Amino acid sequence: MSPDRYDVKRELKRLYAPKNTDWALVDVPEQQFIAVDGRGDPNTGAEYAAAVQALYSVAYAIKFASRREGRDLVVAPLEGLWWADEPSVFTARAKDAWHWRMLISQPDWITVDVIAEARDVAAAKKSLPAIADVRREVLHEGTSAQVLHIGSYDDEGPVLARLHHEWLQANDLVMTGLHHEVYVGDPRRTEPAKLRTVLRQPVRPR
Repeated sequence: MSPDRYDVKRELKRLYAPKNTDWALVDVPEQQFIAVDGRGDPNTGAEYAAAVQALYSVAYAIKFASRREGRDLVVAPLEGLWWADEPSVFTARAKDAWHWRMLISQPDWITVDVIAEARDVAAAKKSLPAIADVRREVLHEGTSAQVLHIGSYDDEGPVLARLHHEWLQANDLVMTGLHHEVYVGDPRRTEPAKLRTVLRQPVRPR
């Protein structure tokens, strides 16, 4: 890969390729993303599949537009913010009750106008109504607990339970933002036991 090609996994390695498999603190800078919101089971919901397809369509349109302007980039991994009216649904894996905001990180030179133009290009190429819902999102999570989870997404429950019921209390911290996941592994090409997912939770002192 050319060193001139922007790759968020390389630029923010501590956030996209951490080594720690138990919770640790990390400082997360402000980032911009393209995003789309929805609700329901990501494994079976048509809304989720359509949202992810729309995000990637816009992300690749952004990549090609940026390349034409002389600045190439690697399309970043899929990420997600997850929340629910009752937080226990995460450890219970009650996925129908989950709300989600799916994200793909963008470098700082990608403007609102570039995103809007890429959305129009993607919509002209593919009949995907969810493309209209893709928008710019800015996050500044700051101090966060983070861990690398290796294994199936459905095995995250005990890792999250340790965060909620042990680790936060032991470190005198409370949660401040939404649960964040970065999908480093591709579930289409990787067996579940080898999937790599960065789990992140913004926190502050109690």
